[in-house]
Amino acid sequence: MLRKRSVSLSGHATSVALEPAFWTVLDTIAADLGLTFAGLMKRIDERRGRTPLASACRLLALAWTGGDRSFAEPRSGD
Repeated sequence: MLRKRSVSLSGHATSVALEPAFWTVLDTIAADLGLTFAGLMKRIDERRGRTPLASACRLLALAWTGGDRSFAEPRSGD
């Protein structure tokens, strides 16, 4: 079952629907990085390129769970 969360990105309200397990990992990532949910979503949005937002969230959660912490590294503009 998907769960939706809403966030404002670049001044536009958007909703993302993910499975609860992905939200759990994303909440952990936000806490580990000292970001709010909105801050994490903003960073994902800025780095996702043309990948759909929900897909980018899932890919990040899978990478993080697998030990890839490259997302934690700051980039110019972060």
